[in-house]
Amino acid sequence: MKLYIYCEEENFSALAASFENEFESDTDLSAEIAIVDEAEIRRLNNQTRGVDAVTDVLSYPSLDGIFGVKIQKKSFPLEVDDDGRLFIGSIAICRKRAEEQAAEYGHGISREMNYLAAHGVCHLLGYDHIDDGDKAVMRAKEERVLAKIGAVRQ
Repeated sequence: MKLYIYCEEENFSALAASFENEFESDTDLSAEIAIVDEAEIRRLNNQTRGVDAVTDVLSYPSLDGIFGVKIQKKSFPLEVDDDGRLFIGSIAICRKRAEEQAAEYGHGISREMNYLAAHGVCHLLGYDHIDDGDKAVMRAKEERVLAKIGAVRQ
């Protein structure tokens, strides 16, 4: 099954394709990404997490209990989008923070934007990085999908 990423500001179609065979589902999935400024990401972070600070990426999963299991469309009938795909959630990425981090880590903005998007999608798929074990599993997934599009760390 495929993942479709809707974003007005950036083209994440290659990243979406790199998630093929990275999740198990009986239907295609969709997610949306909004590219926002510092004021908006700070507002969202404060409103939804109680953290009054600028951050790089926020994820808002729409499905619960999907980590490590086959995602079934029939289990989430209210989350089917207009194209018949199962909507897994929304991601907000702060472009300014992405630019700063790209400079800090010594790679291009495209790699950083794709990394933040991959990170967000992993959260939508139920991955997390609360403890070191979970973090290692999530980082491996991120790096695997990024390698498929040549967006590896330099």
